[in-house]
Amino acid sequence: MDSKFGSMFESIGNFFGGGDQIPWCDRDVIAGCEREVVEANNGDNEDRKNESIMRLSWALVHSRQKEDVQRGIAMLETSLGNTKSPLHQREKLYLLAVGYYRSNDYGRSRQLLVQCLEIAPDWRQALSLRKIVEDRIAKDGVIGIGITATAVGLIVGGLAAALARKN
Repeated sequence: MDSKFGSMFESIGNFFGGGDQIPWCDRDVIAGCEREVVEANNGDNEDRKNESIMRLSWALVHSRQKEDVQRGIAMLETSLGNTKSPLHQREKLYLLAVGYYRSNDYGRSRQLLVQCLEIAPDWRQALSLRKIVEDRIAKDGVIGIGITATAVGLIVGGLAAALARKN
C-alpha cells in the first residue's frame, strides 16, 4: 500500500517538475570549454576552433544558469548561417532546441526540432527531445486550463455570494 502512495506522489512530482532526461552541465565544464576556445583561437586550425565552439555551445545550453543558456543560444544562432554541412546544421538546430527548451520557450524548441528532423528523420535524440517538448506543452496546457477554471469558479462564486447577500 505504501509503495502505491509513493509511486502516486512520484508521478505527481514528475508531472509538475518535468522529469526530463536532458543532461545538465556544471560551471567547471563550461570554464574548461571557454579555455579551450581561447586556446583554439590562438592557433591556425579552423576545424579545432569550430569544434571547441560547438563544445562550449553544448555546455552552455545544458547549463543550469539561465544566462549561460541565453549565451549558448546566441552563439548557436550566430553560427547557424555559416553552416554548410547538413550534419553540423542538424547538431546546431538540436542544441538550439535544447536551449529554447531550457528557456521554457517550448514552441520555438518544437519548431527547431521539426527542422532538425527534416534533415535526419530517424535521429533518436531529436525524436526523444520532441516527445519531451510536446509532453511539456500538453502539461502546461492542462495546468493553464486548471488555473483558468479555478479563477472562473472563484469569480462566479463571488458573484453568487454577493447576489445572495443583496437579496
